[in-house]
Amino acid sequence: MDALSLVLGIVAGVAGGTFAAIYLVNKKNESKASSSVNEANQKATSIIRDANQKADGLVKTKELEAKERFFELKNEHDEKINSRNRELAEAENKIRGKEQSINDKLSNLEKKQNEADVLKEELAAHLEVAKVKKHEAEKLHASQVQQLEKIAGLSAEQAKNELIEALKAEAQNQALSQMKLIIDEARLTATREAKRMVLQTIQRTAAEQAIENTVTVFHIENDEVKGRIIGREGRNIRALEAATGIEIIVDDTPEAIILSGFDPIRREVARLSLHRLVSDGRIHPARIEEVVEKTRNDVEQEIIEIGQKTVVDLGINGLHPELIRMVGRMRYRSSYGQNLLKHSREVANLCAIMATEFGLNAKMAKRAGLLHDIGKVPEDDPETPHALLGMKLAEKYGEHPDVVNAIGAHHDEIEMTNLISPIIQACDAISGSRPGARREDSEAYIKRLVDLEKLAVGFDGVDKAFAIQAGRELRVIVNSDVLDDKQSDLLSFDISQKIMKEMIYPGQIKVTVIRERRAVAFAK
Repeated sequence: MDALSLVLGIVAGVAGGTFAAIYLVNKKNESKASSSVNEANQKATSIIRDANQKADGLVKTKELEAKERFFELKNEHDEKINSRNRELAEAENKIRGKEQSINDKLSNLEKKQNEADVLKEELAAHLEVAKVKKHEAEKLHASQVQQLEKIAGLSAEQAKNELIEALKAEAQNQALSQMKLIIDEARLTATREAKRMVLQTIQRTAAEQAIENTVTVFHIENDEVKGRIIGREGRNIRALEAATGIEIIVDDTPEAIILSGFDPIRREVARLSLHRLVSDGRIHPARIEEVVEKTRNDVEQEIIEIGQKTVVDLGINGLHPELIRMVGRMRYRSSYGQNLLKHSREVANLCAIMATEFGLNAKMAKRAGLLHDIGKVPEDDPETPHALLGMKLAEKYGEHPDVVNAIGAHHDEIEMTNLISPIIQACDAISGSRPGARREDSEAYIKRLVDLEKLAVGFDGVDKAFAIQAGRELRVIVNSDVLDDKQSDLLSFDISQKIMKEMIYPGQIKVTVIRERRAVAFAK
């Protein structure tokens, strides 16, 4: 029992010590928690106080910014109002100035109107005085004529007829002598005058022919493309001209660029190159050189293909490749407005028909007809007539002697040695002279006649004008009530001078002014 009691005592002691230790620990923890709560309350109070101070500062800052923005907006509004007021004041001043100017002009107009009325009254008075004086002068003239008739024993009509007859005889004698002098002088100077007239004709028609045969028009969609073609500081257009050898004219002509040059193949290369560059959109010197070179090769290939197709269509065999190339180049040449290749094909077919009718070699005649103008294609020998140059080329590339002679003799530069030569000459004339072959010349001729008539009708007193004798004579009918005989003479001179200054025409134009006086009455 003692041991058990001892054990129980020990257990009870240990349990009591444990409870005591637990109590002490709990007390200590409660003390620490209480101090932590106090510290947290103090920190929260401090944070709230700082937050309230910052909020008050932020509110004051925003109020100041709002006031500054309000004053800025107010100043801007005041400035706009002041500017609008100034503009209204300036507009009002301008309107007042214009109103004053209009009032001044109206005042001047009224003053001039009054002056015109006064002058009109004075003019009417002068006219009345002039009528009276004219009537008195007519009376005086009639009395003087009567006195002269009594003294001379002749009436005024008889004296007038005698004077006219005397003047006619004298004028005829003078005219005969003058005519003899003119004829003698004309015989001496006929050759010189003929040369002068031929030169004048060439001068008047040269410009027209140059425009028709040396210019190609390239059409564009809008004028903005012109600036891209010219390029910065003109570098693109200079590169185009250098690469193609063609002068490119960019002026005020709407939606068009003019390509000017004597070589039609170069003009075609320039036209196609421009078309490709504009379609592609990339226009700069390097691209220009590339496109021009490619286009030149394409055109050269097209020339060869045209020559080959022409030879095949006409059934001509064994033609030298260089002659085939020249035939293709004819496509881009013209002769007096007529395409050279079409003309040569016509001549070839006509020669074959005519040679067949005469029982000659039709194939050789067709060959000579196709090649008769081959001398117009090369550019390296411009001084040699095209017939002789074509003859040399045909001989160089191994053509038959009859073909060579026909080419050289179709304009009588050399003597004809075979029967094909006159056939070529005749068919060349037939193709060039057929109606419609040279359409451009016909259009220019009609336009010249129309312009000639319009020029004459533009003068005062002219009723009608007719260009006759193929434009070598212009007959002008004038109003006899407006112009007298002397004024009609002066009108013919004025019209001739204006024609010489403003028109281009061959030879000379005779201007005839007709003044007719008709008196018509009806018996009823």
